[in-house]
Amino acid sequence: MVEKMAATRWLCLVCGWETEEKYEELPDDFECPLCGAGKEDFERIEE
Repeated sequence: MVEKMAATRWLCLVCGWETEEKYEELPDDFECPLCGAGKEDFERIEE
């Protein structure tokens, strides 16, 4: 059986774009595809 890796939801604090990624921490070069904000402008969405 293949285990699914839980996705982590992230919110861009600049433009409000949300994404689900397989990262516990975003990579250093991660950028928002809408506004270009860097990883420092993202916040993990806790459920």
